[in-house]
Amino acid sequence: MAGTTLSLILFASSGGDHAVTIFIVEVALMLLVGRLLGEVMQRLGQPAVMGQLVAGVVLGPSVLGALSPTLQHNIFPANAEQKSMIDALSQFGVLMLLLLTGMETDLALVQRMKRTAFFTSLSGIILPFACGFLLGEYIPDSMLPDPAKRLATALFLATALSISSVKIVAMVIMEVGFLRRNVGQIILASAILDDTIGWIIIAVIGGIAGQGKVNVSGVGMSALGTAAFLVFSFTLGRRWVAYVIRWTNDNLTIDFAVITAILVLMCAASLLTDFIGVHTVLGAFVVGILVGQSPILTGHIEEQLRGLIVALFMPVFFTTAGLSVELSVLKSARFLELAAGLILIASFGKVVGCYVGGRLGGLGNKESTALAIGMNARGSTEVIVATVGLSMGVLTRDIFTLVVVMAITTTMITPPLLRWALSRIPPTGEEKERLEREEAEARDFVPSVERLLIGVDKGANGELASRLAGYFVGTRKVLATVVQLGANGHRRRAPLGIHDTDTGEIVKASAEYAARQVEEDTGERAAPASSLLTGQKSAEEDEPVEAILGEAKKGFDMLFLGVERALEDGAGTFSARVAKILQGFDGVTGVVVARGDYPRAADDAKFDILVPTSGTDYSRRGAEVAVAIAKACKCGVTAMHVSRPADESTLLRHAPREGSYKALLEDIRALGEREGVRVKAVALSRMSKERAILLRVKRRRHNLVVLGVKARPAAGDRLFMGQSTAALVEQLPCSILIVIS
Repeated sequence: MAGTTLSLILFASSGGDHAVTIFIVEVALMLLVGRLLGEVMQRLGQPAVMGQLVAGVVLGPSVLGALSPTLQHNIFPANAEQKSMIDALSQFGVLMLLLLTGMETDLALVQRMKRTAFFTSLSGIILPFACGFLLGEYIPDSMLPDPAKRLATALFLATALSISSVKIVAMVIMEVGFLRRNVGQIILASAILDDTIGWIIIAVIGGIAGQGKVNVSGVGMSALGTAAFLVFSFTLGRRWVAYVIRWTNDNLTIDFAVITAILVLMCAASLLTDFIGVHTVLGAFVVGILVGQSPILTGHIEEQLRGLIVALFMPVFFTTAGLSVELSVLKSARFLELAAGLILIASFGKVVGCYVGGRLGGLGNKESTALAIGMNARGSTEVIVATVGLSMGVLTRDIFTLVVVMAITTTMITPPLLRWALSRIPPTGEEKERLEREEAEARDFVPSVERLLIGVDKGANGELASRLAGYFVGTRKVLATVVQLGANGHRRRAPLGIHDTDTGEIVKASAEYAARQVEEDTGERAAPASSLLTGQKSAEEDEPVEAILGEAKKGFDMLFLGVERALEDGAGTFSARVAKILQGFDGVTGVVVARGDYPRAADDAKFDILVPTSGTDYSRRGAEVAVAIAKACKCGVTAMHVSRPADESTLLRHAPREGSYKALLEDIRALGEREGVRVKAVALSRMSKERAILLRVKRRRHNLVVLGVKARPAAGDRLFMGQSTAALVEQLPCSILIVIS
């Protein structure tokens, strides 16, 4: 009944509308069946793409064609016009998939595990590549699309057998919780390097496939062009892509402008690689890597693109690939033997090659075994390679079917085997400490900051805010934009020692100093301040709110604010314009109040920081910011907890628990240890918090107090920071950084 209804729909239109109707029906069925079977596979512990491949087999000649040939032919007619429509969508889907794969490629991971990843990837490619090439050289002429192009067919088979699927490997590693384990990172780094080399090989082979033989000059030009493209991409191209993304995000107001810019970059790079004689997939893959390395909005961008790709392009592409599978060829004993042989050859070459590479890279037996099993997953990457070969005319449908069967088989057996292999490797020593540290850092606020907005004038508050923000930028290596307030208006008289210095230069000098300090301590290369400061803008003195909030719309995680009269005298509230900024900014804000004697040069960072802590989340954020600044200054932090005096604790019916405040202080101390900052813990009781902090500042000569607070609405448009905190801020003789959540 459903088939009859569908047939009536297909024949209800005519002419050009008929082709469009069929196209819509094809896409709708691919999405529906592909996603449903993907859900089934995922519930069975298998990758969703396997379900989408199976959907193509179900909708293709192997199942639907066998049950109802007429219906299958009506839905997927063989005429060139109809096929070209769905093929065009599928081929664009290949580029989108490679773009997403590139965005998920972590080159820093490859760099950390470069020795083991290099040996594993190299030996894991050479052995299966040799096996596949020999198979292609001895395959019967009857199975070749063109015997004159045997070399291209052999090279495609060799590449198909040697490449791994980053997506499948990553999925299994994440599922079993091994993504941050050493062995998990090695497997993923090897798969990334393996994938990258494989796509470069595919791109070069594409030039050979056009002639069916090795044209030394043509291949040489393609190789030189590919090398030049890669060198340009990872030098100037990296900066250009980051600039295009940032400029688009900051200057265009149309919805999803950044997504459009990325797609245009992908198309341009694909056309460029096609022009130099290699396949378009290389351009899409490289642009994906560069977008993934862009230091702005990468998570946000990836989620937007992922929704489009996963919901539309992946089901269409993999279902289209499944449509080309002719399972009827497996009825022949000869083809069954070929399929079994291909699976054995592919698995033998990959497992043995990667195991040997793991041992050469310094891994033990268990780690090398897990690595070899994980790298044997072909999955989506294999299907993409086979599809490219089919579209180039160097693979027949029979060979394509065998390759897809091999990809499905190796992918489906990998997850259970890899789970077993990984379960035999418990974390120990340095790895265990690293995992515990990363688990603790995952709860922190500061590591999540990607963009910092700095709004300052040329008064004392602005100068100190510029200095502290610069230290934060250089320590965390985050992008920062400076909005200089009152640049063209009347500047109020600044205290003695404050010069008419450009605030951007103060931020830059402090960031460079902080980066050098971090480099000395960790050995990490200092990022140039020019690459961290993405812009400096000026605003009239009477327009600070509009200037800062207008810039904030471009997407910032934290704001450092240094303006005159930030607080209302004696009221314990923020001034009207500061309150408007705090209410309009979604992230965390650090308001600076400069008092007393504090360092006024980047290399004279003699801060002595006091951080009161109460156990609240906003108090914890203040401590994180203090530690980040102290890391740049190489100065200590005093974390201070004051228990309520007895008369304020009567409702509790018991004295403050010693273990609770010890745990709070120990948490701050551990935070400092992770960042290489010395934290001194001080616990006091039987004294009000304000009096204890004031006495501590006067006796110990702290020159900066960092307060983590939560602003509350007050009368009118004012914001109140709490009665005790307001009283403390009014009386403190030293500078204050108020970190407001």
